[in-house]
Amino acid sequence: MQQIAAADRSRRVSWNTADTRPGEQFAYYREAICQAFMNLTPEPPATPGFIARVETVGLGDGAVNRVNFPEHVVRRSAADIAASSRRCYYLNLKLAGRCRIQQAGREVSLSPGQVGIFDSGRRFALLHDRGPALQVASFWVPAEALDERLPSAPEVAPARVSDDAFVGHLITETAQVLNNSALRATDADNARLFGVLLDLVALSLSRSGRQGVAESAGLADATWLALRRAVDRRLREPGLGVAAIATAIGISERYVHKLFERAGTTFASHVMDRRLDGAARDLRDPAIAARAIGDIAFDWGFSDLSHFTRRFRHRFGCTPRDWRRG
Repeated sequence: MQQIAAADRSRRVSWNTADTRPGEQFAYYREAICQAFMNLTPEPPATPGFIARVETVGLGDGAVNRVNFPEHVVRRSAADIAASSRRCYYLNLKLAGRCRIQQAGREVSLSPGQVGIFDSGRRFALLHDRGPALQVASFWVPAEALDERLPSAPEVAPARVSDDAFVGHLITETAQVLNNSALRATDADNARLFGVLLDLVALSLSRSGRQGVAESAGLADATWLALRRAVDRRLREPGLGVAAIATAIGISERYVHKLFERAGTTFASHVMDRRLDGAARDLRDPAIAARAIGDIAFDWGFSDLSHFTRRFRHRFGCTPRDWRRG
């Protein structure tokens, strides 16, 4: 079965073996992963029945394939490679269980939260174990999209890129955001963030030959992006501080302050502005028009209503009540 055409990847496609009879479930799963990925040869389990779910969502020229399945082995043979019209890389974010990637005489193990890469142009085996319920978010990366970001004549060996001391945490963070928001974000935002992910992976793969590039402006920009996303996810937490955010993305508190200084602001000012913006949106939301202003303020991490009102007036030039009426 041939892979989904690139033109069809802008839409969501899903398969669920629970909708078929037990004796046909594994065959249906095999067809689904060949559609979502490329020609693959999964090995059938010893027992009948195979409950699995496959979903693919477009990310510009690439895609994220989310797969839930029981323990089994997937191989890509020489015949599979010959039958495929394109070459790609698989960038796997492990979500549940464990997977061992075997390719070119190497073995890389992925546990939940780790990200690994391997090449569809060479034979491989994926040993999915430590179940019974396993889950992976596998990013389908057109080979040319990553190759153009790497030195000439790249040869990408299987690697756990999330281990990179400088950008590993950024790769994991970006992959998780893409996986979680792919269906909610616009096509343009998905494509841009997918490009950021590829830039980070390319930086990791080529960094060994370019020591010092971790301090480049490109890395600082990527860290700044991860920093703002981490703040946005925790805006509603009362008492949110620099230490918690620094720990979340794996950088020092001093570097957090330095990045905000470069942006012409401070951590406290950024958090305050983002909270006030969120409260302002909620105050204008007709769906929650009956909610008390104090409740909305508390939802956005404010613990004192009079303090919230003063800051709101300073930012928007009116009280929260007048803003809601407007």
